[in-house]
Amino acid sequence: MKTYLPLVIVLAIASAYGFWWKKREGAIRTKKSVPGHRLDSSVLGEDLGSRATMVQFSSAFCAPCKATHALLSQMVIPMDDVKHIHIDAESHLELVRQLDIRSTPTTIFLNREGIEVGRAAGTPKRDQVVAALAAIA
Repeated sequence: MKTYLPLVIVLAIASAYGFWWKKREGAIRTKKSVPGHRLDSSVLGEDLGSRATMVQFSSAFCAPCKATHALLSQMVIPMDDVKHIHIDAESHLELVRQLDIRSTPTTIFLNREGIEVGRAAGTPKRDQVVAALAAIA
């Protein structure tokens, strides 16, 4: 039994880390107390949405990036006041550094003024995106 104890400890730690990572991946974090970064059309290269804008940072060989792009671009079709902007992180490294983008895909939620009000690292779920957009009024 003594020889299995280190194995059990390692498996418990790895499992706890896996559960934490799975819960964190794709979750949308909101900035409640301090407003986030302010972005405008001169930085993004496109006009902002009249109510909200989702800015997705991705890279060329990222499979979750393609799934995120498909989800977000499909979601904005019926929404006239929400816009989805796709930015290649590799081509905009200075902006990636400025916004502290640490992984792709990362989606930043902006309000009508272009202020960051939420962020999702990883592929968010449809209901999470709907809830984040509903919170932007």
